[in-house]
Amino acid sequence: MFDAIRNKSRILMGVLVLLIIPSFVLIGVEGYNNRDDRGAVVAQIGDLEITQQQWDAMHQQEVDKIRASMPNLDPKMLGSAEARYASLERMVNDRMIAVASEKQLLVTSDQRLANYLKQDPSIASLRGPDGKLDMDRYRQLASSQGMTPEMLEAQVRRDLSGQQVLSALQASAMSSQKQSDVALQAFFQRREVQLLGFSPANYAAKVKPTEADLEKFYQSHSDRFRSAESADVEYLVLDAAALAKTIQLPEQDVKTYYEQNVQRLSGQEQRRASHILINAPKDAPAAVKDKARAKAESLLVNLRKDPKSFADLARKNSDDTGSASNGGDLDYFTKGAMVKVFEDAAFGLKKGEISSVVESEFGFHVIQLTDIKAPVTPSLEAMRPQLEADLRQQQAKRKFAEFAETFSNSVYEQADTFTSVAEKLRLQVQQAKGLTRSPLSGQQGVLANPKVLEAIFAEESITKRRNSAAIELGNNTLVSARVVNYRPAALRPYADVKDQVRTEFVVEEAMAIAKAEGQARLAEWQKSPTTAPMGPALLISRDQTQGQTQKLVDAVLRADPSNMPHLVGVDLGAMGYVVARVNKLVPRDAPSPEQKAQTREQFARLLASAEASAYMAHLRSQFKVKILAPKPKPPTTAAS
Repeated sequence: MFDAIRNKSRILMGVLVLLIIPSFVLIGVEGYNNRDDRGAVVAQIGDLEITQQQWDAMHQQEVDKIRASMPNLDPKMLGSAEARYASLERMVNDRMIAVASEKQLLVTSDQRLANYLKQDPSIASLRGPDGKLDMDRYRQLASSQGMTPEMLEAQVRRDLSGQQVLSALQASAMSSQKQSDVALQAFFQRREVQLLGFSPANYAAKVKPTEADLEKFYQSHSDRFRSAESADVEYLVLDAAALAKTIQLPEQDVKTYYEQNVQRLSGQEQRRASHILINAPKDAPAAVKDKARAKAESLLVNLRKDPKSFADLARKNSDDTGSASNGGDLDYFTKGAMVKVFEDAAFGLKKGEISSVVESEFGFHVIQLTDIKAPVTPSLEAMRPQLEADLRQQQAKRKFAEFAETFSNSVYEQADTFTSVAEKLRLQVQQAKGLTRSPLSGQQGVLANPKVLEAIFAEESITKRRNSAAIELGNNTLVSARVVNYRPAALRPYADVKDQVRTEFVVEEAMAIAKAEGQARLAEWQKSPTTAPMGPALLISRDQTQGQTQKLVDAVLRADPSNMPHLVGVDLGAMGYVVARVNKLVPRDAPSPEQKAQTREQFARLLASAEASAYMAHLRSQFKVKILAPKPKPPTTAAS
C-alpha cells in the first residue's frame, strides 16, 4: 500500500515540477518572494509603480520630520486620510519629476552634489573640529531615514536633478507692468456688502424626530456608525538601545578604552601665528612674482634684525587686509585650517621663531609663530560618561548582531508563542489593545510604524494568529507581532449609537430648514433688494475677508458690478445659509511705491507657480500618470 502511495507521489511531484519551473523562468524567484511584500500598486507613472508599502514608508518619513519640527502639532492631523493622500500626491509628483529629469538628461554632477552636502546644515553639524565628517553619525543620520549613506546621496542627487525640471520654467515667468497692474487691481478690488445669516442652531428646536425617523436615518447613513477594524496584539522588540541599558561594564574595560582613545579625545594642538603677505597670484607674470618675492625677502632681513617690529611691519606692508590691522595676527588654528605650505611652515617653527619666505597660491608670506597651545588631556572621570556610553553602544551592536538570527528563527519556528525566545534573549513580551490599520492619535514607537501595522493586519496574521516574520526597522531594531484578538469593522448596534444618531439627525434637519428659510427670503427680496433687513456694511476683498469664509467671499466678488445692489445666497453647510447684499464696488486704495513693487513681485511668483502647475499637468498627461488609490471623500458627518 505504501509503495503505491510513494509511486504516485513521484508522479505528482514530476507534474508539479513541469508546472512550476516555467513560471519561475518567466517570473523569477524574487517575483514570488516580493510580489506580496510590496503591497498593492497605488499609483503609476508610465511603467513605474508605487506600492502601498512605499506610500506608507514615505508618509511615515514625512510624519517623523513634521513631529520633530512641530512636536505640539495634533497627531490626528498627520494620520488623517487627507494627509496620507497628500503624501501620495507629493510622492507621485516627485517620481514624475525624476522621470522627466532623466528623459531630459538633466543630471547632477559629483561636484554639485558634494557642494550641496557641504552646505546642508544637518550634515555640516556632523563634522568635527578638524573638518572631517563623522562617518558613524553620518550613517546614523541616513539610517534614521531608512537609508544607507549611498542611498541618501542618490536621493539628494535625484532631488537636485529634479529641481532643474521646474527651475528654468519658473525663472522665465514674466509679466508686463500693465498685465500685472490689471490683474492686481482685480485681485485687490473691494466690495461693500451687508449680510444676513440663517443659523441652523436657531431652528434645532423645531426638529422633533420620531423613532422611525431616527431608525431610517441610522440605516441610510450606516457608514457613519461603524466601528473601526481593530486588533489586540502581543509583540516582541529586539533593539540595540534596550540592550545597551542591560550591559555591565568592568572597570578595566573602561580604563583600557580610555587609554586607547586618550589621544583622540585630547583634540589637536593649536598654534597662533602672525604673517605678512605680499600678494602675487599663482597666474601672475614672472616679473610680478619676482618683485613680490624681493619685497618679502627685504622685510625678512629687517625682521631678523628686529623681531619685535613684526606687528608694525605687518600693518604697513601686509596685503592681507583681514589681519594687517591686527599686526598680522591670525589667532589660533589647527592642522587642516590653512593651505598646506603655510601649515607646514607654521608647524615647523618654535615659539617666537620667524620663517623664511613661504610661497603659496596667494603670494609670499613671512610667518612668526607667537604661541603653541598643547591639547588638553581630559581625565578618566571627566570622560567616563561618554566612554561608558560608547562602550555600551559598541557592545550592544555586537550583542544585537548575535541575537538577531536567534530572534528571527525563533519567532518563525515557534510561531504561536513568544515565551521561549523572550526567556532565551531576556526580552519582555508586550501587549497592546485596539490597534487600527493607521496609527492611533498620539501613538508612537514601533506600533506606529507602517511596516509593523501592515504585518499585523495581513490576512494570514488575522486568520492564523501566528507570529509575524521579524520586521527590520533600521537603527538595529527587530520586531515581531502576533494577533491575539481581531475585531472586523462592523455597524454598531442602533441602541449603542442612538444618541449620536439623534444629534446628527437634528443638525442635518436644522441645516435644511435654515437653508430653505434663507432661500425663501432671498426670492422675496430679489424684487426689491434695498428693502432687505441686512446687517452693518463691510468692505470685503480677497486680502481682507473680515473673517468670512472663502466660499462667501468668492460669491460676493463674483457678483455682477453692473447690477448693484445685488443679492446672492450662499449655502455654508453646518454654518447655515447667508444672504449677502453687494451694494457697490470700491476701488483698491492707491498703493505706495514699495507696496506696488512688492505686489508685482508676488504676482510674478504666482504666475511662475501657475505655469509650473500647468507644466506638471502636462507631465501627468505625457507620462500617463494614474493614482489608483481612492481620493478621500470630505467627512459626511453633520459638521461637513
